[in-house]
Amino acid sequence: MKNLFVLLSSYMAITGTNLQGHSGMFLQNDGKGFELAARMARRQLPSHAGGYNVRDFGAKGDGVTIDGDAINKAIEAAAAAGGGTVYFPAGNYPSYTIRLKSNISLYIDQGATLIAASPVSGTGYDKPEPNPYGQYQDFGHSHWKNSLIYGEGLHDISIMGPGMIWGKGLTRSTNVPEGGGNKSIALKLCHNVTIRDVSVLHGGHFAILATGVDNLTIDNMRVDTDRDGFDIDCCKNVRVSNCTVNSPFDDGICLKSSFGLGYSKATENVTITNCQVSGYDEGSLLDGTFRRSWRKYSDSTTTGRIKMGTESNGGFKNVTISNCVFEYSRGLALETVDGAILEDVTISNITMRDIVNSPIFIRLGARMRGPDSIPVGVCRRIILSDIVIYNADWRHGCIISGLPGHPIEDLQMSNIRIYFKGGGTADLAKRDVPEFEKDYPEPYRWGKMPAWGFFLRHIKGLDMHDVKVSTLTPDARPAFIFKDVGDKTINRVSPI
Repeated sequence: MKNLFVLLSSYMAITGTNLQGHSGMFLQNDGKGFELAARMARRQLPSHAGGYNVRDFGAKGDGVTIDGDAINKAIEAAAAAGGGTVYFPAGNYPSYTIRLKSNISLYIDQGATLIAASPVSGTGYDKPEPNPYGQYQDFGHSHWKNSLIYGEGLHDISIMGPGMIWGKGLTRSTNVPEGGGNKSIALKLCHNVTIRDVSVLHGGHFAILATGVDNLTIDNMRVDTDRDGFDIDCCKNVRVSNCTVNSPFDDGICLKSSFGLGYSKATENVTITNCQVSGYDEGSLLDGTFRRSWRKYSDSTTTGRIKMGTESNGGFKNVTISNCVFEYSRGLALETVDGAILEDVTISNITMRDIVNSPIFIRLGARMRGPDSIPVGVCRRIILSDIVIYNADWRHGCIISGLPGHPIEDLQMSNIRIYFKGGGTADLAKRDVPEFEKDYPEPYRWGKMPAWGFFLRHIKGLDMHDVKVSTLTPDARPAFIFKDVGDKTINRVSPI
């Protein structure tokens, strides 16, 4: 009963309701009145009750005023009290860098948009911090502070709510102007992080860059951007679920293991499930039009896929990808080219349609963008099953290739059905494909392949069964080419 009166008192204080004279309603009917009152109070208690409303700290939400100072004051007040929810009611909130603190939740409500403002006369985002290891990955992966939302060394933080983050003033380029920002959310060396329900439009170079973040949950997000959606780099215990990512010019969901922290750290214990990735025109996911208005199919421009790599110094371990849909995008890419170990990966229940280059690309290479002491990596124990692909680009087929003396090991593929466009010539079947040992690992860089189905090279321990490929139009190349593939088991694979 005490708890009920506390609830009712909170309800009256927040809503301004006067319940005097209604006590009989609460005391009669064998306690049913209490149940009714409790339900009413819970239903009408606002989601930000007890939180820190950014408007109370001076935010205008008018779409013109730069509200970053007010937002940061709200965060500081919540942190000083031991933590809490910083609440954004409906409105438009332009801002520069928002500096998260531990035990803080940002809640962006329905109708609220947090807008990355454009820098003006040198006023803008926090400057990118120095990083002596920036030579081993691009600028975007080497700096975190020059972002709309930034946090480093934090714990127990969340970004939630049905509202939107609009990276309007962010650049997608690695050439960031003075005062500029290039990431919507950047987190470094944090743990216990949840990002849920928020939509992101035009997220800059990264909608989310998480580096060295452990116990990370990303759930039910809608991202419509012109570069990477999620870059999950050197992270452990990661759950990505129920997300839709449209990223026409870069990767949708990407696992990486760069040297940005100054040491090698694996991305491991990762689940990606119930997600959709695509490469439609930017903005056409969130507005529901799903346009392809000005781009033709291209194997070197449209992206929007799920990938591991290219940055691959620390490795990838214990990863499952399941129940995902690819549409008008590149396909799966598993790449270790900078000395990392990629192992223990299962990928299942995948459907793809209108794939613009290789639908399955697995590459062990030796680009070796890292300290000189790192040896060539390892790629092993990978299972692909229950995959359906329709209307895949004709040029590349599926490419799975290790290196001479460094084979991909223990690869299993089963219950796979792929329809390729077809159209290759007999002359292409004679092509001798270079090793591309030091090249950036992208299927389009391999050119038109001599096989239209699968090109498999430098593999030890291949088990393929119940794999069927066909073409929508005739193709004069062979469906399969095997080179330096040992210890293989092929069963119910056609045509072969």
